[in-house]
Amino acid sequence: MVVSKQSKEIASIRAKLDSDGRSSKFTLGEAEVEYIQSRGIDILRLHATDFIQKRIAPAEPKNDGHQTPTKGHPVFIAQHACGCNDRDAVESFFSLKKGKELSEKEVTLIVDVLISWMHDQFG
Repeated sequence: MVVSKQSKEIASIRAKLDSDGRSSKFTLGEAEVEYIQSRGIDILRLHATDFIQKRIAPAEPKNDGHQTPTKGHPVFIAQHACGCNDRDAVESFFSLKKGKELSEKEVTLIVDVLISWMHDQFG
């Protein structure tokens, strides 16, 4: 079995989050799981990409540290669980420096980690 570089990065970030205890502090509730199941993973990926591009990717996001709600959408919960709810967390868990706009590849990595965590939550 061949494991891609991206898969290794995702596994490494997930391991860091697990050892920190961060990802276990958050779970998707029934409403969030229903939301995912009714819309599908492709729509969820679009939402996650949009949220990350608008709220996290800019070099200096508006209201950084307070831009991601803790409820209301499965992606918001996943962002907190996966260390990508603000640029401090992104720097800490993804090693992506603050003050620099995230590239498309970096946004994709973050979204892939979010999708991986959400997939683990609902099976």
